[in-house]
Amino acid sequence: MNEANKKITINDIKAKKGKEKIVAITAYDALMAGIFDGEGDIILVGDSLKMSFGGENETLGATMEEMLYHTKAVCKGASKAFIIADMPFGSYSTKEMALKNALRFYKESKADAIKLEVGLDKAEIVRALCNEGIAVMAHIGLMPQYARFEGGFKVKGKIDSQIKTLLDTAVAMQESGAFGILCEGIKSEIAESITQRLSIPTIGIGAGVACDGQILVWSDVFGFFDAFKPKFVRRYCDGKKLLKEAIKSYARDIRNESFPSSQESY
Repeated sequence: MNEANKKITINDIKAKKGKEKIVAITAYDALMAGIFDGEGDIILVGDSLKMSFGGENETLGATMEEMLYHTKAVCKGASKAFIIADMPFGSYSTKEMALKNALRFYKESKADAIKLEVGLDKAEIVRALCNEGIAVMAHIGLMPQYARFEGGFKVKGKIDSQIKTLLDTAVAMQESGAFGILCEGIKSEIAESITQRLSIPTIGIGAGVACDGQILVWSDVFGFFDAFKPKFVRRYCDGKKLLKEAIKSYARDIRNESFPSSQESY
């Protein structure tokens, strides 16, 4: 198979540890997944869709049916990228529930892995999933599903007790079988310590350059969402402005009857 068309596997992701930075981005549909496919390594079908496209101020409302729908769509659009699906809030409270719902992602979509927001208390759940052959990425640090509980989105690693918990959790997840760790909203030096301590790759978002890879929400990085700009986001284009200009041109051409032309008509 041509390397350019090769499907990225879990072994490819793990092999990049300490050798090549891992490129990850979110997508929620086949169209965008197809555009991103082949340009990076990982596409995450994140429950961030509730905020980015659902107009919500948190991720808690995502359901299993929604996440399965969007995961299946992304899998249809991307043939090369390693696809990770978010387990939504309330879908992995117990080992039995986690296994039942994780198996749905594997049976009903072609997702390569799932992602869980975890603390030390979830180590046995991660172990149970991995023992059943389900690839797990563990999400530590700032966990959006805990935003109500914590009174907002809080950066982690500022105090000693948090630092110890983060390090202990990362190690516990590796020992439980997780193939990677997503570090969100963690002080850079702590994320670096985690990355150095682990043999599995780390993906950062708001966690500094030392992580083995980086991820951003696509509507943030390409300027379609501009209600606010998180500190950790770099915008690579002003997508909203470009699209607004395009729709204005489209509307103008319809109103002045320059569209459709004779060449665009049967």
